[in-house]
Amino acid sequence: MARAKRTKRTPRPITPKQLRILTFIRDYCHTQGYSPTMQELGDEFGVSKVTAFEHVSALQKKGYLRRTKHKARSLRLKSTLEFADERSTRLPLVGTIAAGLPIEAIENRDVLDLEEMFMSPYGNYVLRVKGDSMTGDCIADGDLVVCEKRQTARDGETVVALVNGEEATLKRFFKTTRGIRLEASNPKYKPIVSKDVQIQGVVVGVMRRY
Repeated sequence: MARAKRTKRTPRPITPKQLRILTFIRDYCHTQGYSPTMQELGDEFGVSKVTAFEHVSALQKKGYLRRTKHKARSLRLKSTLEFADERSTRLPLVGTIAAGLPIEAIENRDVLDLEEMFMSPYGNYVLRVKGDSMTGDCIADGDLVVCEKRQTARDGETVVALVNGEEATLKRFFKTTRGIRLEASNPKYKPIVSKDVQIQGVVVGVMRRY
C-alpha cells in the first residue's frame, strides 16, 4: 500500500499582539540573559498570569515558542524565527527634520524598508558612481544609485546607458531625430548623441554615506 507523502508544514500566521509578545521575549532575553516569567509577561501587557500563559500556549502550538514544563524561565524562540526589524534592509524611521524653517520635533516610530521602497516588477540593482558628470542632479562621485532593470526610458529620466556597445555611462535620456542624446547635469561635459544606445537601467534612487 502506497503511503501518502508528507507535505511540509507552513508556520501558522500570528496576530499583531502575538508578534509583540515574541518581540518582548526576544528583547528581554537579549538584555537579561534569560526569558521572562508568565507574571512578567502579564505585567508588561497588562493581563493576568493566566492570560499570558494562554498566549504562550497558542504560540507553542503554532511552533514559534518552546517551553519546558514546570520551569519558570524556559521560554525559547524558534531558532529560524525572523523579525521584521532585524532585516538588513529595514531602518528605523523616527520622525521629520526641517531643511528650511524649524519645525516641532515629533518622534514617530516607524520603519523604512529599503526593499519595499525600491520594489519594482522589473527588479533592481545598485551601482557605485564614479565621476562628477551628474552633480547638477545631486549625484556625486562615490554615491550609490539604485537602478530599475529596464531597457526603455522616458525623456528626462536618468539612465544607465551602453553607448556603441562599449562604454556604460550615467546620463539623462532624450530622444531626438539624430538619435539618443545623453546629457550630463554638469555643464563642463558635452552631451553624447548616438544611434547605438542600449538602456540597461533607470535610476530610481540615490544613497550616500557620510
